[in-house]
Amino acid sequence: MKAVIYARVSSREQEETGYSLPAQEKLLREYAERKGFEVARIFSVSESASGKRQREIFKEMLSFVKRNDIKIILCEKVDRLTRNLKDAVLIDEWLEKDPERQVHLVKDSLVLHKNSRSQEKLNWGIRVILAKNYIENLSEEIKKGQMEKISQGWLPGVPPLGYKLVGSEGHKIPVIDEEKAPLIRKMFELYATGNYSLEKLVEVMWKEGLRTKKGNKLCKSRMASLLSHPFYYGKIRWNGKLYDGKHQPIISKELFDRAQRVLNGKTTPKYRKHLWLFKGLIRCGECKRLITWEKHKGIVYGHCSQYRRCAQKTWVKENEVEKQVLEAFGNLEIKNKRLMEWVHKALKDSHRDEIAYREACLNELKRRYEMILNRLDRLYDDKLDGKISEEFYERKLKQYSKEKEEIESAIKRHERANLKYYELGLNLYELSQRAKEIYLKANLEEKRQLIRLVFKELFLNGNKLAFTYTKPFELISKAVKETNSSKIEISPQISSEKFEPLKMNSKTGVKSPVCPVWRRAWDDFRTLKWIDEIECPELIIKQVKQLLQAHS
Repeated sequence: MKAVIYARVSSREQEETGYSLPAQEKLLREYAERKGFEVARIFSVSESASGKRQREIFKEMLSFVKRNDIKIILCEKVDRLTRNLKDAVLIDEWLEKDPERQVHLVKDSLVLHKNSRSQEKLNWGIRVILAKNYIENLSEEIKKGQMEKISQGWLPGVPPLGYKLVGSEGHKIPVIDEEKAPLIRKMFELYATGNYSLEKLVEVMWKEGLRTKKGNKLCKSRMASLLSHPFYYGKIRWNGKLYDGKHQPIISKELFDRAQRVLNGKTTPKYRKHLWLFKGLIRCGECKRLITWEKHKGIVYGHCSQYRRCAQKTWVKENEVEKQVLEAFGNLEIKNKRLMEWVHKALKDSHRDEIAYREACLNELKRRYEMILNRLDRLYDDKLDGKISEEFYERKLKQYSKEKEEIESAIKRHERANLKYYELGLNLYELSQRAKEIYLKANLEEKRQLIRLVFKELFLNGNKLAFTYTKPFELISKAVKETNSSKIEISPQISSEKFEPLKMNSKTGVKSPVCPVWRRAWDDFRTLKWIDEIECPELIIKQVKQLLQAHS
């Protein structure tokens, strides 16, 4: 007579205590051989299977025995076969339809069939109830454990892409995956610009090297899921609620929120006939809502998107706004070309000096580090040789160890210093001097990109454009304003090698060098907290270089 084997293990602990699938299968095969049953198929449910998948395999087993008219189901125990009343009812119904059908529960010494005695059926029923109670109690304990872990600031489950689990079994915590985290950050940065659809972002991030844990390309739905995961900015989402996490965030809350606005459709790029130049870039000076753009008789006009409810009713032509943007770009230019070249050279020299200074500091720190290591070695040797007392040894060991830690910390700070940000200062200066020129040559998307780089905010008050520069361009603007003042004098007697522009003091009539103006500006550049002041600095570096190279 043919039979099927149904084996299940639901936890690693069970596997380690002899309940493994191979152990169950061996036991049931030996039982089948003793009883003279031919095993037609083995159905196994491993610990890794989800609850849904376990139920699917159970139903698949019942379907198989019905379809192939198999009379015997072999299982180790009741709680290996079912732990809920629904499945128990399905087993009862299967047995009731044919008196030859049997369920053998080997370790429970129980054989069920249509004509089983009431005592056997009671035994079966009690064991099903006990198994069900065990699962419910286990579920409660698991939930308690999960909430306890959340209260400590840790995710009870598997963290999203960009993190990995470290630590011993049962005490694992998520830490940043140094290989994938930069890609996750870039994914958010790109999407938050509003210039990427999910389809396009999937392709871009695939080319950048972002893969699933199995090495596959992310699909659109997975990409959307990652973009909406609060874990990346330091929160744990559990059962629809947010909790504070102790893990290290990959992105800021501000960047996450910008990505959500795009994801929720507020600024998602749509396939339209027209993408207006200033779409999403300018707000109404009255109500602070976005200016909307539309074309009438070949002319593009902008007006407040809350036109009916806002006090500002003005419709302004796009080309009139564009003229004011060009004027704002022009305000960043140093008017005297010779002076502009001098500033550029001075900033480049300062950049080279900064690199040389950092290298010199690093070399000196490494020299001091080697010296401290040698002192520690000699100190230990002197102690072994009895040349110094225990008290002297402990005091000097503490002193040298502290110095060693301080030097190690300083070396790490210097090595972490990203000189690309100093290079960005030079690139931003060059962009400021060529902003108007680049804008006039640029395509629509490049124009929008340039506007986003230079301006922090743009408002329309009637026909008048009001704006604030982003922090780097604000610094440049202040230095340029002073440099372009009528007080600046270029002396033709001074050779180009020693060129030094002078500024006339209106009160004393004394001429002084302009150099300090730009030295202060450059110091501001060097001390600027780029991460705080510039959104997505790595992305900005790339965008600035692209604009400069495209129109060089």
